[in-house]
Amino acid sequence: MRKLIGGHPDDQEAAVDITPMLDVVFIMLIFFIVTASFIKLSGIEVNQPEAATAVVQERANILVAIDANNRIWVDRREVDIRALRANIERLHAQNPKGSLVIQADSDSTNKVLVQVMDASRQAGVFDIAIATEDR
Repeated sequence: MRKLIGGHPDDQEAAVDITPMLDVVFIMLIFFIVTASFIKLSGIEVNQPEAATAVVQERANILVAIDANNRIWVDRREVDIRALRANIERLHAQNPKGSLVIQADSDSTNKVLVQVMDASRQAGVFDIAIATEDR
């Protein structure tokens, strides 16, 4: 048995203080939450037409994509045109100040584009933009 001067042998236990480690982990968590990109993607790749007057849309929270085969995509899933209004209403209810961006493929038809715009207006979203490639 060891003898210690001025104390009992059980008084000197080795302890690891994890408080600084928890502080670092908490700060990293906050950093990743704040810097995370909250961009919603439509889920498909579309070949957008080019435009010289393209402007970046800041508050876009509803993305609707129309592919080359005139299929409509919202939140990475294909949506029938008859169910599009309900989907837009649901997404608009989550962020009423947001806008709708339509990502139409350059090979899609104007008929489907007009149907998407009409469904969004019926859902109460009047701030609509069409995504293009910047020249």
